[in-house]
Amino acid sequence: MHINSHFAIGVSITSILNSIFSFSLLDYSIIVISSFICDFDVFFSKYAIDHNHRMLISHSLIPSIILILLGLIFNWFVILFSGIVYSIHIIIDTLDWGTNIFFFHKKPVGLKLLITKEEQENLPNYLAEYNNKESFFDSKYYNNKICIIIEVSLFIVMIISLLVFTPYYLPISIFYFLGLYFHLSRHFHLKKAENR
Repeated sequence: MHINSHFAIGVSITSILNSIFSFSLLDYSIIVISSFICDFDVFFSKYAIDHNHRMLISHSLIPSIILILLGLIFNWFVILFSGIVYSIHIIIDTLDWGTNIFFFHKKPVGLKLLITKEEQENLPNYLAEYNNKESFFDSKYYNNKICIIIEVSLFIVMIISLLVFTPYYLPISIFYFLGLYFHLSRHFHLKKAENR
């Protein structure tokens, strides 16, 4: 799932929780950031197995477990909820391409709904059909109607959550559009590269 969708999930959950806990802007922001921060490990892909950022420890449940334990030990709800939204990100990532959920695996773990078993077993052959290897994954994602419906639905849920529970944080939705712009510009760039 794309970073903007993880952001939408984080905002929705945090906005609902805010109706109970009345977070400060800082606390609210920490929880929301925790919902997508692990995607920045893409900048460290070169250190991962097969250069797949989802194989790094940051894309396992280990950081979220540490945050949850710290939140419980210090009775600090912000850290506890940060760990929970972080873990939700990791669990959701097991659905599309899989992730290194426990950090002991050599291949991504999960349902991997966007790739068939045959494609997994012969991935180099499929990647060779594209000018850019990333185009294989990009096309699988954007050609999947369920992914697009989920993305739109999460955006709607985020806006409703903001309007109902935290209308004063509505400007935070600008970051959703920045994430969406990043993914769409990358998508159109890859499409253009493949059409050359």
